[in-house]
Amino acid sequence: MAKLNVRNRNKGQFYKNGKPKPANWEYRFETAKIDGKRTSVSKAGFSTKAQAQSAGIAAMASYENAGLAFKPSDISVSDYFDYWIKNYCLVNISDSTLTGYRNIINNHLKPRIGQYKLKSITTLILQEMINDIYVTHGFTKNFMKNILKVLKGSFRYAKVTAKLITDNPAEDVVLPTISNNHKKDDDLIILTKDKIKTILDRFQKSPSTYYAILTAYYTGFRVSEVYGLTWDCIDFENKTITINKISKKIEKDGKYSDGKVKRGIRGKATTRWYFGSCKTPSSYRTINVGESLLAALKEYKEWQEANEIRYNEYYTKHYLKEEITETNHKVFRIIHIQDNGIDIPYTRTFPVFIKENGEYHGSDPIKYASKVINYELGINFNFHALRHTHATMLIEAGIPVKAVSERLGHGNVRTTLETYVHVTKTMREDAANKFEEFGSLETSGTIINFCDQKRNRTAAAQ
Repeated sequence: MAKLNVRNRNKGQFYKNGKPKPANWEYRFETAKIDGKRTSVSKAGFSTKAQAQSAGIAAMASYENAGLAFKPSDISVSDYFDYWIKNYCLVNISDSTLTGYRNIINNHLKPRIGQYKLKSITTLILQEMINDIYVTHGFTKNFMKNILKVLKGSFRYAKVTAKLITDNPAEDVVLPTISNNHKKDDDLIILTKDKIKTILDRFQKSPSTYYAILTAYYTGFRVSEVYGLTWDCIDFENKTITINKISKKIEKDGKYSDGKVKRGIRGKATTRWYFGSCKTPSSYRTINVGESLLAALKEYKEWQEANEIRYNEYYTKHYLKEEITETNHKVFRIIHIQDNGIDIPYTRTFPVFIKENGEYHGSDPIKYASKVINYELGINFNFHALRHTHATMLIEAGIPVKAVSERLGHGNVRTTLETYVHVTKTMREDAANKFEEFGSLETSGTIINFCDQKRNRTAAAQ
């Protein structure tokens, strides 16, 4: 093991006026030879010997563990989660997924098992923790699946990649099967036409929300895709809408929320809205749309143009500034400016779904709308229900699943089939019934039967 040396570099050193120079302690230790030559690590600038020794010991520990800031055998679960976020999540997952993982870790996992050593965690400890989270909070099964996904993924990395543990205690952990009546699972919500009409009637006086809901119903777009639309995405002549970006909410310092800051106060918002990359390569797509939606959007666009003239210098305009997120993804911050009397060094953008005065709030307005629909109208609703409804109607109308998959931006047909298995099952049964009706080989009420024909021929021959 390397030996740590500490010395005062200014010992016996004086200024020109004869005054002694202040202490400048340095630590140094030798490292492995490179090309046969001796190498070392050193750092100076410490005011006391104790400070230099403490820093030197930490640096040596990091060196002995190939750069790790901890001893693999002693790392706590809390420190390991931080390590996993930094070394895996930041370079492998999207910004929105990162904030979800951080919230789960900080709010649910660290408070329960963060103080234990990573090597001491067992399957029983993790299973009891999952059970306790479910019983205590009554989370939906979908959210519980996300917690389990973080747990399994992080411990798998600890075993397979980081090799900090020999076994993965999370591998056999399962979700509890007990029922919980406090919250419903986020099952597929399919809305009837009557319910869609009721919802639209309620928001007739809120154009931005009204047209956003209408667009989602006619296209099946995700909420981030709907609010990522700008007017140049809509081709009225060729009757198409293109998805080439999504809306994102990111913290002011470039990081997604860690779960501690819930919201800002008016004038002191902690987040900003951005346009960023789509969820997957297949999410980039251009779909055809009908006259009903195009006519409505054209009317909405004319309303916005009239508002800009009416509000004049008080109309909010939007410009894009390129930035890089914590996960090293390029995004464009949406800057809001009212006074157009100054030179703006950025490109102006025209979001589709904005307030009467031009303000853009991303998908935040749909949160209020969802509460109104659920509690005032009494309709079980979330924005994704519009996507499910659109897809279900297409499949039930006999549109090929591949075409539906491409329209939804799914990576493959299998995703569509698994998501809408309730529809495809009905269609399979319907297919059998229809074939029974149109493909029947019955003659005079009796099906042609090979065995019966054979027995008849044998009897005749006798």
